[in-house]
Amino acid sequence: MSELDFKNQTELHKHFSTHCFNKAWELIDKTDRSEEKTEEMVHYAIASLFHWSKRDDCTDRHKSVGCWQVSRCYALAGDPEQAERYGRLCLEFSENDEPFYLGYAHEALARVYALTGNTKEKEKHLNIARDLSEKIKDKEEKELLLADLKTIK
Repeated sequence: MSELDFKNQTELHKHFSTHCFNKAWELIDKTDRSEEKTEEMVHYAIASLFHWSKRDDCTDRHKSVGCWQVSRCYALAGDPEQAERYGRLCLEFSENDEPFYLGYAHEALARVYALTGNTKEKEKHLNIARDLSEKIKDKEEKELLLADLKTIK
């Protein structure tokens, strides 16, 4: 069976939710993206979120992570309106989740407000994310969030 030979829709959505998430992540990590690759990055993130939303095992946590990734891609693409939209969705989906996920929702919004120059809102969300990081028990997760927060100027 080839990689793209699907027996059913469930298998298809499972494959593409993960595949597109990973492709978007590869492009997020690139420092020298062309405009074409930046657009591709956004499309992969949106496709991943779409396919996750069609999976039977999709939870609010999956939606939160997907919305965070879309927000991050839009922020990197210089589209604060869409980055904020998905950052707010991320916050909605993570409001009852662990501090790590809720902290990343605030990280997304802090990044949006840094992009728009709204220092007051940026600092508000950075402070909330930092406070939440203190509640994260897993050392690697805590370090990951704090490292991303440091990249917000």
